[in-house]
Amino acid sequence: MENEKTALILVDVQKAFDDPKWGQRNNPEAEENMERILKRWREKGGFTIHIQHQSENPESLFHPAKESFAIKKSVLPVNDEPVITKKVNSAFIGTDLEQQLKANRITAVIIAGLTTPHCVSTTTRMSGNLGFNTYLVSDATAAFDMTDQNGVHYDAETVHAISLATLHEEFATVLTTEQLIERLG
Repeated sequence: MENEKTALILVDVQKAFDDPKWGQRNNPEAEENMERILKRWREKGGFTIHIQHQSENPESLFHPAKESFAIKKSVLPVNDEPVITKKVNSAFIGTDLEQQLKANRITAVIIAGLTTPHCVSTTTRMSGNLGFNTYLVSDATAAFDMTDQNGVHYDAETVHAISLATLHEEFATVLTTEQLIERLG
């Protein structure tokens, strides 16, 4: 990370995920960690891209007409930080994210956001597949409880841990907020 041009990508840090419909969530300090990372990143003059999920369904919490579409206050974009809207799980599909990274000569990305098994995982996988040296911040993302196709229930912490395990060393280097801040100096 030290010798690479790096971007911070914050994925779907939107008010929609505060809705109780999602159920139990792990890592209640994820947004606080994202805010700490973003503050340190801005102090260093780092390049940040915000990703915002946008649904065309007017009933969706991610529809632009809904207040829940908004990016959370703790990580609101400032100045000229780009905001890329996406319609699918990957921030690379149907957007100019890859082009923006390449235009800025970015070779590494730091990913944080919501939620671990969905848009964070999909974006992380594609980032690694596209050749970016990818870092995923484990405690700056979170998951919700899930039930599988057989009706087996998995608690949010298990979903989160397995999601991270499937990404580490295959698509990304998984590290904590403290480890990242230490690397940033």
